[in-house]
Amino acid sequence: MSKPVSVIIPVKNGSNYLREAIQSLANQDVPVEIIVVNDGSTDDTAKIAASLGCKVLSHPESKGQVAAKNTGIKVASGDFVLFLDHDDVMREGALKAMYDEIESDPDVSAVQAMVKDFLSPEIGSMPGTVIRPEPYYGLFTGAILIRRSVFDTIGPFSESIHTGEIIEWSTKMDANGFRIKKIDLVSTDRRIHHTNFGKTDGKVEMKNYASVLRERLKMMKK
Repeated sequence: MSKPVSVIIPVKNGSNYLREAIQSLANQDVPVEIIVVNDGSTDDTAKIAASLGCKVLSHPESKGQVAAKNTGIKVASGDFVLFLDHDDVMREGALKAMYDEIESDPDVSAVQAMVKDFLSPEIGSMPGTVIRPEPYYGLFTGAILIRRSVFDTIGPFSESIHTGEIIEWSTKMDANGFRIKKIDLVSTDRRIHHTNFGKTDGKVEMKNYASVLRERLKMMKK
């Protein structure tokens, strides 16, 4: 294949799950450039990534996951970009399936698959946590493959948004007439554990989502 994929993994102190995430990209049967953006980690994140042959970029101090994604985009050399959280696992062959879908239709700017939640094995149980039993669509990392050229048109993610940046960015895609194609595929297993971003920053997350949705509604009314 002549058009490789750049997989960007933004991570801070991800030594617990990073190796598994990276290794899941080895079973994809598509040329992959793995870019790990080490966002101010104080553990062995950078060392693990380098030992597995990844391109490693580092922020001396943490700038947040959105800025880390943008750092990765700047150096991505692939014709397609996919983001993967350091604690998630991509299913074997999923990236190849997504790649084939987007390559077969030049009018499609991104392909969106599904994710499935799983409780991290070492946790045992997390009272009050709801694990969705069925796969579901969402603009999650590991579930959307995007043409690199889209970023050249609409720019990077907004770093003023702590989370929910992909919703704001997809609104820009809609405004520019870019088409996202949903496919019947579970691409990624989404790990639920004690330090998930949505759990540790829940209040900020909900505030950002509300702000982004308000802006989206304004654009829809124009």
